[in-house]
Amino acid sequence: MGTTAQPVALDADDVAAWTERSHEELFGLSRDVVEPLQQEVLRKRFATLRPNVEALGKLAERQGVDGIDTLDDVIPVMFDHRVYKSYPLSLIEKRRFDRLTAWLNRLTTHDLLRVPLDGLPSVDDWLARLDEHGMIIGHSTGTTGKLSFIPRSRVEWPAWRNAHFLAMRAALGVDVRQVRIPSFSAGHRTGHQMMAKMSRLMAEAQAGGDAARHTLHDYPLSSDLLSLAGRLQAAEERGELDELELDPEILERHRRLIEAARHRDEDLQKWFARLAEEFRGKRVRIGGTSADLVRLALKGREQGVMCEFAAGSVLTAGGGFKGFKDAPADWQDLLKDFFGIDRVTSMYGMSECMGTAPKCTAEYYHFLPYTVPIVLDEDARPLPREGVQTGRLALFDLLAETYWGGFISGDRVTVHWDEACECGWGGPRVADDIARFSELEGGDDKITCAGTAKAYTDFMDYVGGA
Repeated sequence: MGTTAQPVALDADDVAAWTERSHEELFGLSRDVVEPLQQEVLRKRFATLRPNVEALGKLAERQGVDGIDTLDDVIPVMFDHRVYKSYPLSLIEKRRFDRLTAWLNRLTTHDLLRVPLDGLPSVDDWLARLDEHGMIIGHSTGTTGKLSFIPRSRVEWPAWRNAHFLAMRAALGVDVRQVRIPSFSAGHRTGHQMMAKMSRLMAEAQAGGDAARHTLHDYPLSSDLLSLAGRLQAAEERGELDELELDPEILERHRRLIEAARHRDEDLQKWFARLAEEFRGKRVRIGGTSADLVRLALKGREQGVMCEFAAGSVLTAGGGFKGFKDAPADWQDLLKDFFGIDRVTSMYGMSECMGTAPKCTAEYYHFLPYTVPIVLDEDARPLPREGVQTGRLALFDLLAETYWGGFISGDRVTVHWDEACECGWGGPRVADDIARFSELEGGDDKITCAGTAKAYTDFMDYVGGA
């Protein structure tokens, strides 16, 4: 139990190699060992990326930051979560992929201006073209009305892949790269939205490959629909959908999506009932949002669906209960009883960060050493890295090599800095009461950034120009 001060040989010049360690080794490191390493990596990352990532160089100049000596020094040059969606929405609507590429080029060391952009009718095609030239661009779901595009690349892929499976092994207790366990997910088989893209990419590395992955939707999740969802919905409510100057194929996809949504719960139930019968007596891995899984369990129980999966089956829930009113307080017990599993596992992460925090048996999310958490007060000033602190979460992703890994999230968290978790894992840990500031405050999440407010406002104007 507890952590040890004996250092594992981690190289500050090769953070990607940290992901080749086990979670037991990494969680066994004390903060006295980890934080000086993190500080050294931060110093080197800033020195390397400042002259090579245009947006970072501009922000550092406006904030007057010449170097980073401590973990807290990075706060004035952290991007807030709006940076990755700071492009004008008109670029999406008018298919100005040349200007959208020029905007994204400010956020990466890669020269995206060399990518040929001919013959691109859609956002999906634009992202696929970038992927063909060494990028792995994933985006958010666009719940705020715009997609956030994360400029990840093939350079990050080995560490990203390893970090994903490392966190999964910690959370699930099994390495799915070595043990074939069919997986069920009520999502799309592919797409450029970060979770859909991750699922497809990671399936290539797991035992059984993509054939062992069973999804509700076998067609791609359309980035074009997600990018224009807000405008399409508003136009539909006004009866003006046919008046939009959009590609007819996009409007047709939108109509198909609306039709599918009308009977999604029925489709979900039929899909799972078939899998429950087909995989009876077999070990399986079930994943999805907490809301979807609870709906599935309630409806399945009502219809007499019996889950008789083999011992050792696992279930991973996440994403909260957005849009689900009156979710049962005992939802975890409901899931365990219906699916016949011993424990509901989970991991905490976000599109902007490659490292995810697995949930331990004491119900805390633990950060691994390649993810640096900082808790900020309401004025974006760092709270002490001691005791228990509640505030806005900022993260630095040390695995990001070709783009700036520092960003301020929209999450309110409670972080425990002591290393006395009863589960035996070390590292800072987050309590299971994570909330979105935008939901708490009932509107847009405005971040008061550290440093000079005007300097950051000027930076946002700059990075959002196209």
